[in-house]
Amino acid sequence: MPINARPVVPSRLFTHESKRSPKSLLGGYIALTKPRIIELLLITTVPTMVVAAAGWPEWWLIAVTLFGGSLAAGGANAINMYIDRDIDKLMKRTQTRPLVTGLIKPKNALIFAVALEVVAFLVLWLGANLLSAFLALGAMAFYVFVYSLWLKRTSKQNIVIGGAAGAVPTLVGWAAVTNSVGWPAIWLFVIIFLWTPPHFWALAIRHADEYRAAKVPMLPTVVAIDKTVRTMVAYTVVLTFATLVLIPVANLGLIYGLTAATAGLGFIIGTAMLSRRPTEAWSMRVFSFSITYVTVLFGAMMLDVLL
Repeated sequence: MPINARPVVPSRLFTHESKRSPKSLLGGYIALTKPRIIELLLITTVPTMVVAAAGWPEWWLIAVTLFGGSLAAGGANAINMYIDRDIDKLMKRTQTRPLVTGLIKPKNALIFAVALEVVAFLVLWLGANLLSAFLALGAMAFYVFVYSLWLKRTSKQNIVIGGAAGAVPTLVGWAAVTNSVGWPAIWLFVIIFLWTPPHFWALAIRHADEYRAAKVPMLPTVVAIDKTVRTMVAYTVVLTFATLVLIPVANLGLIYGLTAATAGLGFIIGTAMLSRRPTEAWSMRVFSFSITYVTVLFGAMMLDVLL
């Protein structure tokens, strides 16, 4: 069935955002931070800290870094919702957001977001170090000004370049432990940078009509599905190569190496099959697998260091 035929798939698979509209004011403010996206970002932070420490870091440092990182990411996500409130009401998957439903006023959302960023900076500065605080602040600025305000509505490369903000937690985690940014941290940043486009484009294929209606030029809305898939496959191939290069860069071993090779091959094959099964259902399988992929990859990296 072609991509525009819309096969029936359970709605829970369609997106990593909740379909439920928050009812309470507290629920609305929590929704502004996009908790599920924060969870995904933090998956990369602790394993990075383990590699940086060559063992398990102090629990308090992990807690501080995760708390500060969550506040920084939540603030950036809330500002993104403030900016995107005009297009969110045009897209079915975002019509339950609190700024669309009117649960929270835009001005209050912006004040909340800025407050989160201030607290995040202080938490990371006082609890870890100034470098990690500035890196988190820089990720927010890049996500807001480069992605949300500029690229998202003007370029099909929006998520390619703008997605760099989502790779910064690896730098924050490394800096929190070492007060520096080493080559392994930079290479982990590259890995997440390469992972983001095929991950997000798989979701964008499902919601291509909505992005098109909102005039957001995500790749699947401006090029043919076969070209989108070829680009996704190219990214997964380069990504897999990058994950293997990390072995000597971060002095990792067999546990990580075998996992990276196996999971990478699965990601490549699953994405390539989109060209033969260009359906919304299969695109969401690829999207779901991409989340599993990054979780398993970073989990294996952590185990390789600890075992």
